[in-house]
Amino acid sequence: MINEQIRDKEVRLIGPNGDQLGIMSAKEAMFKAQEAGLDLVKIAPNAKPPVCKIIDYGKYKYELARKEKEARKKQKTIEIKEVRLSPNIDVNDMNTKANAARKFISKGDRVKVTLRFRGREMAHMHASKHVLDDFAELLSDVAAVEKAPKVEGRSMTMFLTEKR
Repeated sequence: MINEQIRDKEVRLIGPNGDQLGIMSAKEAMFKAQEAGLDLVKIAPNAKPPVCKIIDYGKYKYELARKEKEARKKQKTIEIKEVRLSPNIDVNDMNTKANAARKFISKGDRVKVTLRFRGREMAHMHASKHVLDDFAELLSDVAAVEKAPKVEGRSMTMFLTEKR
């Protein structure tokens, strides 16, 4: 909120140089802001009384946008990569999939390991849980199981993340 939008009876005012000017009425604070040729901006609306500052509003918005952009730059987005397996997977295929998952984990991504069941394989779902356990064992040096294997419809899923 800026200038006339501030409807509080009393506000704590901070001057343009950052000095405390004390608690006063909103009208008086507005008058001081106009006197300085700047805007009255409500910075902390939840404080008792609300904190307002005399600053140039355009410059204030620009500073906020810059801080937000800087924060976004430093932030790392974690993606979820998926590795699909089948219940009757061979050892070499398992190793290939494990190497792909190892690459994803080393980049800092989470890996969703999905064991897909088709047709007759649905009858022996729980007998195939060892495939996911073996996969997690292959990656135990770099990854930890975040979510244990869980059956969801025609597939069984498990999440792996980088070991800390």
